[in-house]
Amino acid sequence: MANIQDFYQHVRQELDGIREAGLFKGERIITSPQGAVVRTRDGREVINLCANNYLGLSSHPQVIEAAHEALRTHGYGLSSVRFICGTQDIHKELEARIARFLGTEDTILYAAAFDANGGLFEPLLGEADAIISDELNHASIIDGIRLCKAKRFRYKHNDLADLEAQLQAAEAAGARFKLVFTDGVFSMDGTIAQLDKIRALCDRYGALLGIDECHASGFLGATGRGTHEHRGVFGKIDIITGTLGKALGGASGGFTTGKREVIELLRQRSRPYLFSNTVAPSIVGGSLAVLDILEGSTQLRDKLEANTAYFREAIQAAGFEIKPGTHPITPVMVYDAVKAQQLSARLLELGVYAVGFFYPVVPKGQARIRTQISAVHERHHLEQAVAAFTQAGRELGLIPA
Repeated sequence: MANIQDFYQHVRQELDGIREAGLFKGERIITSPQGAVVRTRDGREVINLCANNYLGLSSHPQVIEAAHEALRTHGYGLSSVRFICGTQDIHKELEARIARFLGTEDTILYAAAFDANGGLFEPLLGEADAIISDELNHASIIDGIRLCKAKRFRYKHNDLADLEAQLQAAEAAGARFKLVFTDGVFSMDGTIAQLDKIRALCDRYGALLGIDECHASGFLGATGRGTHEHRGVFGKIDIITGTLGKALGGASGGFTTGKREVIELLRQRSRPYLFSNTVAPSIVGGSLAVLDILEGSTQLRDKLEANTAYFREAIQAAGFEIKPGTHPITPVMVYDAVKAQQLSARLLELGVYAVGFFYPVVPKGQARIRTQISAVHERHHLEQAVAAFTQAGRELGLIPA
């Protein structure tokens, strides 16, 4: 019979195996706020190319001041879940503002977007129902679906023909309600879901449509409302989940938004909402300021769009292969996990902070440097980054010398 020490030996062996395979994920320490440039623990300043700080709002003066003001007026924390004594006026204000911004009726806040997806499916759907999910959906969606007793169907990534086949299969299985759920933007590739065509399929088969907008809210679409605006189906999505931890200030917190009765049922039954403290007042205050900025001007999303177009063109001209698209997520493909680690390390030496992604975060043989462009980057930052990529890529034999 194995004992406690055998367990710890097993854990050490697992870690050793991860290291030997070149797959160990270390954490780099930064000592500054997020921005185009960040300071590492050794005092160096490097260009940051891997933050979700799409609009540069993580350290925006207006957002910071609003967070300070909420701290002064509403305290540090609530020490409670929402239905006991954890709901302040600013929580209700933020929920209403998010609903208005995204074209829905009501919103429910969560401590994290992972919780929003984790607490979504089980309260709404049961054994008689079906969920049809894109095979590359985020881990939080996958975990949320696992907690639900509905029948599960999975369609090939962004494949409309297979989605229709799965809708037909769900119908043949006698599903009462059908929910198609997809990332609006897929975080590893930057692929933008074909929501207009998916909506048409859902309407044909009487299915609800839900999307995760974590990598879209605030900057995708002409006014930054998200994938549904970008694809021309604004106001036609049944359920939207999202985060305050990326473009919308970059702190923490998530949300689900949709029809009023759906949100009300989640307030009654969604376990992460019922059993976790609510979003801190300072984050709520900062998030309200973020929405003020975004509703007042499209300047930041316009600059982000221009920066993205420049970087995508320049990095390809340097000889690198990237995933096609227009999203600020720009995966520079390396394919080999060890090479991705080596490229990331050399880039840091050359003044560019960009992390390698490899299995299990992406499929085996699909290792990459996932770069993410921000509105806070100036052209000279992006030029320096491309120069560093070029030098490192040539040294490692990834592009021609």
